[in-house]
Amino acid sequence: MTTATRTTSLARAETLQFARNRTLLINAAVFPLGFGLVMFFVTRATDDASTTDAAAMALEYFLVFALMFVQFYTVLSMATTRRDEGVMKRLRTGEARDAEILGAFSFPGAVLTVLFTVVMAVALVVLGAPGPVNVLPIIVAVLLGLAVCTGLALVTSGMTKNAEAAQITSLPVMILMFASMGSIRQMFPDSVNSIIERTPFALIFDLSQYGWAGNTMTDRIAEDGPAPLDFTGVLSETWPMMVMLAAWAVVCLWAGAKYVKWDVRS
Repeated sequence: MTTATRTTSLARAETLQFARNRTLLINAAVFPLGFGLVMFFVTRATDDASTTDAAAMALEYFLVFALMFVQFYTVLSMATTRRDEGVMKRLRTGEARDAEILGAFSFPGAVLTVLFTVVMAVALVVLGAPGPVNVLPIIVAVLLGLAVCTGLALVTSGMTKNAEAAQITSLPVMILMFASMGSIRQMFPDSVNSIIERTPFALIFDLSQYGWAGNTMTDRIAEDGPAPLDFTGVLSETWPMMVMLAAWAVVCLWAGAKYVKWDVRS
């Protein structure tokens, strides 16, 4: 069997297991889109500028819940459950390579996140929001965000005794994710904010804000904040952030592959 065939077979099997878990399906379908659209309706106004800001905030809330519940918690739950059932150990003794096995865990959540991101963007435009200024930072934020969450989920799985304990061990990542949101970061002192804004989730949210609105929430809250950037300006402003996020994604995936546990006795 080729790598593509093995990976496809493993991904199909994990997708079937995912589809049978009603809790994961409800979390994936309801929370991200629901919270995002609620925030849009609550914060939007009649003028285009306010509607654009509301759409950018809605996208940020959508990404929080999509990356947390659709990707991070799904991979954490799958890796922990498969380890406890002895599935990971058996798979590792066969033809499948480590990267293929671990990659299969990330497949269902990643596909759903990408699909729901498209649905969310289309829904915002249909509901009256102006389209994104530059879609590239949003695409990079989503794809690299999936990689970051996959790596962190595998690391967390290595510290999780069983599937029930995942509700506790996932709290540090959840706290960091919520603390990285633009609306939350404004409450911290500048010295703390300057550190948080370099963390992967803050980069993800800022990239999504730049991509949709041409600026960040920090810029919009400031009285003398800079005007929204155009397509070229956004690309010029965000490419260093995309490089930094790519570096975070590599580190997280490396750590996930290194510290994930393949057996309950390891």
